[in-house]
Amino acid sequence: MQSFQPPRRILMGPGPSDVSPRVLAALARPTIGHLDPEFQALMEEIKGALQRLFNAPDHACVPLPGPGTAGMEAAIMNLLEPGERCVVAINGAFGGRMADMADRAGATVVTVDHDWGLPVDPARVEAALADAPTKVLAFVHAETSTGAKSDAASLCAIARRYGALSVVDCVTSLGGIVVDVAGWDADVVYSGTQKCLSAPPGLSPIALSKRAQAAISGRKEKVRNWLLDFNLLMSYWGGEGGRTYHHTAPINALYGLHESLVAIFEEGQQAAIVRHARMHEALVAGLEAAGLSMLVAEAHRLPQLNTVRVPEGVNEAAVRAHVLKTWDLEIGAGLGPLKGQVWRIGLMGASATAWHVRLCLTALCEALNAQGFAADVKAALAAVDRKLA
Repeated sequence: MQSFQPPRRILMGPGPSDVSPRVLAALARPTIGHLDPEFQALMEEIKGALQRLFNAPDHACVPLPGPGTAGMEAAIMNLLEPGERCVVAINGAFGGRMADMADRAGATVVTVDHDWGLPVDPARVEAALADAPTKVLAFVHAETSTGAKSDAASLCAIARRYGALSVVDCVTSLGGIVVDVAGWDADVVYSGTQKCLSAPPGLSPIALSKRAQAAISGRKEKVRNWLLDFNLLMSYWGGEGGRTYHHTAPINALYGLHESLVAIFEEGQQAAIVRHARMHEALVAGLEAAGLSMLVAEAHRLPQLNTVRVPEGVNEAAVRAHVLKTWDLEIGAGLGPLKGQVWRIGLMGASATAWHVRLCLTALCEALNAQGFAADVKAALAAVDRKLA
């Protein structure tokens, strides 16, 4: 075996995003023990920073040892017991994954299905909740498979009205658009580090309301996942000075998360949201000037996940292969019913810059022209300049 030397890529797919040099440097700091007093002080800083980032001052906020899917599994498995009713709104791949997990938890799962590319319809969700007593309403705030944003505030309010606990997937939204856990009165909200936070994948920040914590502590049966059982996990994360061993924390990954949080607060949360919005507007202007169109209606688009329709006659996989080989640029393919029909272009965290926008458009136009689709790169870049002027 030899040491692995990864190629230098520009990450503009659905995640991970580019990791800043300062976060990479933080990952290389000396490893200390997971019960070291200095590390426990770092844990407290991370907990407080996540409360601030989520706007969840009354929630328990911790980073779970695993990617965003671990946050999803923790939320579903901790809240649901066999036979309890769970309504899941599905408007893409990750809503479907929530329903699968709820089924594995033994819940009675009711899905509210939407066409991919549309936001969740609150009226249809309310009708499902009105049908029978429901323990959990689960939905995706920012659907990574389509680039569609749903109205989390309205959906959480409906859950409260019908006595259900809300589970909100914010894997792609946290740090890129407004996530307001207190304002939404949401119960469990989880995310991932590899999207708009621009840390490596492997941690899942999660916020739990007092209602959710009470529901978990009052379960009749044990949680079906040991590692992510909050009744056990919080013995380690729960309080300074009172921690007991639960698992060996991913210490250096937590260094990276801490540094990414320092960076986002240095920039300012609102400034980061504005930056994502401006880069999105510039990218869309350039794409449209190049003759391309978007999947999601303008009012519901995510600035950090841009889903672009593949023109008729263009081989979408060949375009992705071209930009990867020629430009070291990664963009994403479509999932499920959108496979072969769209590209997913991420503008997340450190990848949401004017340089990234211009490079992506230049590479994409070159790849399209190689297939005989006339994409005017000069017009595309001029449109970007007008947006950013």
